[in-house]
Amino acid sequence: MDLDAVRTFVVAADAGRFQEAAAELAVTQQAVSKRIAALERSLGVRLFVRTPRGAELTIDGQAFLPHARELLRVAERAGASVRTGRRPLRVDVIASRSAQSGLMRGFHRAHPGIDLDVLMLFDIETAVAAVRSGAIDASFRAVGVPGRPLPEDIESVRVLDEPLQLLTGPAHALAGAKAVPLAQLAGHRIWMPGIVPGTEWAAYYDDLVAEFGLTIEATGPNFGSDALLDTVADTPALATFMGGDTRLIWPSGHGLRRIPVIDPTPVYPHSLLWHRDNPHPALTTLRTHLAATAAGHGAAGTWVPDWAVRR
Repeated sequence: MDLDAVRTFVVAADAGRFQEAAAELAVTQQAVSKRIAALERSLGVRLFVRTPRGAELTIDGQAFLPHARELLRVAERAGASVRTGRRPLRVDVIASRSAQSGLMRGFHRAHPGIDLDVLMLFDIETAVAAVRSGAIDASFRAVGVPGRPLPEDIESVRVLDEPLQLLTGPAHALAGAKAVPLAQLAGHRIWMPGIVPGTEWAAYYDDLVAEFGLTIEATGPNFGSDALLDTVADTPALATFMGGDTRLIWPSGHGLRRIPVIDPTPVYPHSLLWHRDNPHPALTTLRTHLAATAAGHGAAGTWVPDWAVRR
């Protein structure tokens, strides 16, 4: 249905005269008449009758009017849903239980009036492409991996260093430790089926393994965090790394332990990425919020790969 014709019908119905409708719409009276005639043909009914006092709605016109108004409201909402500045701020957080998701929950609590669309894309190449195209407004990623420079039109700022913790079952040899020196993990099996070769997090763990002589196994299908927790809880020889700010829920019978890793503490570097020309007003609010509330980086006693230090 032609929305210009529907809009013309509503204006004419409210004005009561085609001449007044033409003046309000900044078109000729002939254009108003043609639009109304075209709408009547598409509906197969008369919408107006001409009288000495102007144009009056027929019974069909009266029946159609509330639906015509709703059509225009729906069209406006549809346009607003994708119009920068009026549509929600779209942000990629990788996973719903991640530290990045926690940062966005904090932002929402501080700014409940800002509409948000939170997405979960896969790798940094997908996220950067979405940021550049305008499909999303921002993404949280680890940046600086050698051979993968950000495009010149993409800005980034490091907003959070998330400490890694060792997650074990109750029968693991380190389950009773209050903290574990990183060097002490050499020789222990650390299972992380979510590591996908070629991703930025795979680059991070590759450097961690090379630096400290760890054994990280990424074998087997990744059935998600619940299956990972079940397996670690039931397998004394296995442990896994988990971000300290990652939210997890497991059955009380699992008896899982989250143990701080020290001397040094490996931290995962989260950065916010955005397009330098993105006009969404809420993006500036998000960046200001993160600058004021997110933890800093480079703290003493922590470790990140060299490529993250240079950011």
